[in-house]
Amino acid sequence: MISRMKPFLLVLALVLLGLVAPAQAQTLDAIRARGFLVCGSSNPLAGFAQQDVEGRWQGFDVDLCRALAAAIFGNPDLIEFRSFRGEARFAPLQTGAVDVLMRNGAWTAGRDLRYGARYVTPSFFDGQGFLVPQSLSVVSAYELNDVRVCVVDGAGALQALDEFFFSNQTSYTDVVYEDVADLLVAYRANMCDVVSASGRQLQAMRRELADPSQHRILPERISKEAIGPVVPGGDDQWFEIVRWTIFALIAAEEVGVTGLNIDSLSAARSPDVRRLLGIDGDVGASLGLRASFMTDAIRAIGNYGELFDRHFGPQTGAAMVRGQNALWGNGGLLYAPPIR
Repeated sequence: MISRMKPFLLVLALVLLGLVAPAQAQTLDAIRARGFLVCGSSNPLAGFAQQDVEGRWQGFDVDLCRALAAAIFGNPDLIEFRSFRGEARFAPLQTGAVDVLMRNGAWTAGRDLRYGARYVTPSFFDGQGFLVPQSLSVVSAYELNDVRVCVVDGAGALQALDEFFFSNQTSYTDVVYEDVADLLVAYRANMCDVVSASGRQLQAMRRELADPSQHRILPERISKEAIGPVVPGGDDQWFEIVRWTIFALIAAEEVGVTGLNIDSLSAARSPDVRRLLGIDGDVGASLGLRASFMTDAIRAIGNYGELFDRHFGPQTGAAMVRGQNALWGNGGLLYAPPIR
């Protein structure tokens, strides 16, 4: 027994002597000392993370980074944004190259448990869907039959197609490619009638078509994918800061707080609004942040509904239906725990 306890006693002694760093890394302290947040996402993707003609990053992911910077510093511009090509990139988190990845590969048990990283909470719900031309005259995936479907051979996409068409007792012919970029090329060349990929990939493809209004993303999803921030493991404080910043944006939409009206609500009587704005209670104190950290995040980018509309609304020329990303009270999956 004594021999088995020696390694434990040695580590305990070293910790007490300050020779071994505590298990919890102090990410927030490091960010403050640096003076800006380093934030990233995997794969540049239209609507989520893309550079404009002047090389500035913009999109859904980028705005979430700006909200987090506002929560920490009160200034949404104190960020450095980086995009890492590839479906999932954990090495930048492991090496400290980024503080948080706002979008990575979809949340799975393997990705959450194997790489020393933690998925925080979903900020976007997605799944494998279908892009079709309006000329096909279908409004539901259940109407698809005897069609050629362009699909990538990977991540279970082919299996999901087989299961869907088998259960629907309909037929299809797969047109298989190795890379997602090939799907749009093939679709434009009429080498397939339908493209099947994640909804976010289909949305990016639709934006690149000459007339997006002539193409439709069908409402059904034949797989489930939860997309959201990923942080290094071992720092519960940082995990909670990122999580409650996302929750603040969702809660703000629930109670009607927007980026435009937030500064007029200091006299609000609603307990939910007052707690969200840090007027009553102080959630920020337990996170090492200001009482107004949620207010600052909302003021920077608006609530979740405003964020979604900005990057996927009608003004983009290829509007995306909220669907699963609507609030739970409106038939969607978005939900924030009560702030109290």
